[in-house]
This record gives sequence, structure tokens and C-alpha cells, in this order.
Amino acid sequence: MGHGGNVIDELMTDHREVEELFGRIDGLAPGDKDRKLYADQVTMELVRHSVAEEAYLYPAVRKHVPGGDALADQEIGDHARAERLMKDLEGCDAGDPEFDRLMTMLMTEIRSHLADEEQNLFPRLRASCPPEALDALGDKVRQAKKVAPTRPHPSTPSTPPANKLLAPGVGMVDRLRDTLTGRGKKD
Repeated sequence: MGHGGNVIDELMTDHREVEELFGRIDGLAPGDKDRKLYADQVTMELVRHSVAEEAYLYPAVRKHVPGGDALADQEIGDHARAERLMKDLEGCDAGDPEFDRLMTMLMTEIRSHLADEEQNLFPRLRASCPPEALDALGDKVRQAKKVAPTRPHPSTPSTPPANKLLAPGVGMVDRLRDTLTGRGKKD
């Protein structure tokens, strides 16, 4: 979280981290308790990432990219589907048969979303947005991830201004819950 560079570099680094966590999950036997640990970590990363994109990236896409409204709406729809899967996954232990089914669905959804962003959205944004604006967006995304929620909240708003107003408070509660429960930390 918080790598540096312009918004595209920042988000691409997040994508690689998510893929690394998926690889760790795939490398463990079904039922291994560490699968839940990595699922929690990937959820935490994905939620922070999504909140930051919805607050800053997608408004920039709407502003700078021709056809950006439809593109941003599609990406927000992807986030909503993934967030519902993460919410369902949150209640499963690694040994639960639903865990593997939901994890497979989440990985498929996220990998498709990341590929679309990297092959379609990011090149279009880079071509239509000034470099200094991309740099400023990178700073805003890094700041947003620091205060963003770490748990899925499918019913919260996904567009400004409401998402920008609610995310820090919800994020503070999530991080407190994570600290108290040890969520995302190895025993």
C-alpha cells in the first residue's frame, strides 16, 4: 500500500500484489488455514484499492477519457460484483466448501477486471490525461488507501461525494476491528 509514482504505476503495483496473494492461495491445499489468512489480506488490499479508484481514478476517467462515463460505470459494476463475493467469503473458514467456490469466483472476477484496466482503461487514460494530473492522482490514491475501509461494505456509496465522505470513518472502524481481531495477520 502506497508505492509511489503516477496513478497508473501505483495501481499496477497493487495489481501485482493481489496476483501474488492469489498465487499463495492457489499454492496451498484446500482447507489449509493460511488460505483464509491470504483471503483476508487480498480482501483488505482489494477494498482499499477499489475505494481509492472509485474516489479518484474513475472521476478522472469520466473527465479525461472519451466515453469515460460508460467505462467508469463498467468498472464500478465490476467492483460491486467483487465486493459481494468478498462479503460472502468473509463469513467462510478455509475448510468450508463454499470458501473454494467463492475464492475461485473472486479470482476470476478480479483477474478479468485487472486485465481490462491494464489493457483498456490505463492506456486510454495515459493517452488523454496530462502527466502532471496522473502524478497528482497517484498522490490522492495513496492517501485514500491509507484511510480506506479494509472490509467489504456492498451497501456504501461508490461514487463521489458520498464515498469520499464516508470512507475515512468506515475505514477507521475496520482498521480498529482488524487490530482487535488480528485479521490479516499470521498467528
